[in-house]
Amino acid sequence: MSGEPAFEIPVRPECDYSGGGITRTGGTVFSLVPEDGAVGERLGRVLARERYTAGDWFDLPSPVYLVHDRELGTVFRVVGYEDRVELHVTTTTESAGLRAFYDALTEESDTEWAVDCETIEG
Repeated sequence: MSGEPAFEIPVRPECDYSGGGITRTGGTVFSLVPEDGAVGERLGRVLARERYTAGDWFDLPSPVYLVHDRELGTVFRVVGYEDRVELHVTTTTESAGLRAFYDALTEESDTEWAVDCETIEG
């Protein structure tokens, strides 16, 4: 559809595995904001779909999930806030997976969603 977000990934994060851990620099974050201003239970319903495997981290101010799209074989991070959902690109994230997740969110609501893309320089 014309005017729909393409989820083109301008900057991928770079990972450094030296020092016994992972350091990420740079990347791309897509913020999905519902027109009605409330994410509510929409995110949970999308993550519960058969298509996705999602694991979350505990004791963080907002839920953070590592999401695997079984159909497309792509992985990305999802952060849920009351007023928006953020999709964080990983080194292996495919645009089609981000688009499919956005489509699933729009199916779960009767509202329009704005999409903003932010790049983080390393």
